[in-house]
Amino acid sequence: MSDQTNQTGDIPGSDHSLLIVEDDKPLLTRVARAMEGRGFSVETAESVEEALRKVKAATPAFAVVDMRLGDGNGLDVVEAIRQRRADAKVVVLTGYGNIATAVTAVKLGAIDYLAKPSDADEIFAALVRDRDAKAQVPENPMSADRVRWEHIQRVYEACDRNVSETARRLNMHRRTLQRILAKRAPR
Repeated sequence: MSDQTNQTGDIPGSDHSLLIVEDDKPLLTRVARAMEGRGFSVETAESVEEALRKVKAATPAFAVVDMRLGDGNGLDVVEAIRQRRADAKVVVLTGYGNIATAVTAVKLGAIDYLAKPSDADEIFAALVRDRDAKAQVPENPMSADRVRWEHIQRVYEACDRNVSETARRLNMHRRTLQRILAKRAPR
């Protein structure tokens, strides 16, 4: 994570409140410190439950939310923030990136979806980017393994994360599917 000088002028609006929800304590500390250095007023939470309490107490203008937390899904936090504050800018972080969860995150109101590891510069850029700015086109297309993995993830999400139903729809053995789901996404 690179540290940068205070860029308060680059943060849109007058409310610079930021909630960071991450269960990886070292990452949480680094991102919080880096965002404070860039002019945000930072609150942190290490669980869905703690984040939801903080959102109820004071809904932030900005948020960085990990997708998978020890006590649940970070998308619940995204949804709670957007219900309470429609203009909030929320970025979702995940080590388990796939198209299906990215689409779900955006439908719930996230403005961006970043794969871990993301550095402070990427997170800051995503938070302050204009909502209507277009994403950069990737230089390299997805591999065949990645396309297969993405398809499996889409079906899995469509089946409400039910392994048995997903395996049935994909005409795949349940244990084979479980092994695939337990692995990280191919490049």
